Amino acid sequence: MNVRDSEHLIAELSTTENYSLTANVSEADLIIINTCSVREKPVAKLFSEIGVFTKNKKPNAKIGVCGCTASHLGKEIIRRAPMVDFVLGARNVSKITKVLHQKHAVEIDTNYDDSTYAFGEYRTNPFKAMVNISMGCDKSCTFCIVPTTRGEEISIPSHLIVNEIKKAVESGAKEVMLLGQNVNNYGRRFSEESEVKDFTGLLQAISQIEGLERIRFTSPHPLHMDDDFIREFASNPKICKQIHVPLQSGSSKVLKAMKRGYTKEWFLNRCEMIRSLVPNATISTDIIVGFPGESDEDFEDTMDVLEHVRFDQMFSFIYSPRPHTPAAEYEDQVDSEVASARLTRLQERHTGILDEIMQAQLETTHQVYFDELKSNGKVAGRSDDGKLIFVEGSEELLGTINSVKITKTSRSLLNGVVIKDNQ
Repeated sequence: MNVRDSEHLIAELSTTENYSLTANVSEADLIIINTCSVREKPVAKLFSEIGVFTKNKKPNAKIGVCGCTASHLGKEIIRRAPMVDFVLGARNVSKITKVLHQKHAVEIDTNYDDSTYAFGEYRTNPFKAMVNISMGCDKSCTFCIVPTTRGEEISIPSHLIVNEIKKAVESGAKEVMLLGQNVNNYGRRFSEESEVKDFTGLLQAISQIEGLERIRFTSPHPLHMDDDFIREFASNPKICKQIHVPLQSGSSKVLKAMKRGYTKEWFLNRCEMIRSLVPNATISTDIIVGFPGESDEDFEDTMDVLEHVRFDQMFSFIYSPRPHTPAAEYEDQVDSEVASARLTRLQERHTGILDEIMQAQLETTHQVYFDELKSNGKVAGRSDDGKLIFVEGSEELLGTINSVKITKTSRSLLNGVVIKDNQ
């Protein structure tokens, strides 16, 4: 979502202010730091980054701070770093050309609605498109700052989404990534009339777009994974068989304290249904260890879910108290050494599972959509189930889907050779 916000910023600046991108900080007239605040570390890094840019920039170059940290710190950023020229919150991206010309401007209104704003066209990769289908979040997870920084959830009308994807396809994209804090809660709220009212219907409408080959989305919420949604995921040939199912914790007790709205049993049931309908589907997840009140037994529940589902990818972290969240005030914080030991055990076990999954890919064949040219004479792409695959090749492969036989495996990626379908 931050990458898409950056694309929108670039589009606005290039179409209305005549800016162009540069990789050289010392020649830039404008430096924008687009931030995240889900965890504490990026927030701390922000101010050191501001210092680095200040030392290396041209005398009159402007520095702007955008994104979620901008939303929750606001004027505090300029107080701590007066060399920053403007602060623009995550819900106010369309105001970039406004704040650009106002010294020390701060725009962080989380109620601002630009869900129907027509941003200019810009994509970092011409072969695939990222498209927002909603913004904000109506959930009340006790560990999460996102509702505070991105405001209440609002869905983008379906005709705007379909038109945006059609434009991307016309300019060469064959794959779309649908973005939202809880994509499968699509239809929660609109600012204007929408033909499609739920996520399953939206997937069906998007799949009718001629020339679009692949549909991905992130992130769905386990609570809203009803049977109709899972059946659509399984049966629609354009939907890639890769799904992110954020667990957060395997303990029903901890999930209740997190206000996630589901239990360990519900989560396992949803994953079992996915596996039963699509045995080779890739399932990834997010896990937090050391959430306040997490006992050894609670952590064992998380390990149990890991063993049952065998996630293909896992983003795991020690709980990080965030401002404006209830969990930051909980008294039963877990000792940092205990949390660290749990994270190590979780990650080591997942590494073993991942090695088994990737080693089993040797000699298998995947349909790979190539979208990135590497400097070492290789071309990179992803399989339908999201595996990163490299082959020897040239730019002629870019934008094409080919059968690839895997010849070498590693923990993070696969190497292969392009084969003809009749081989």
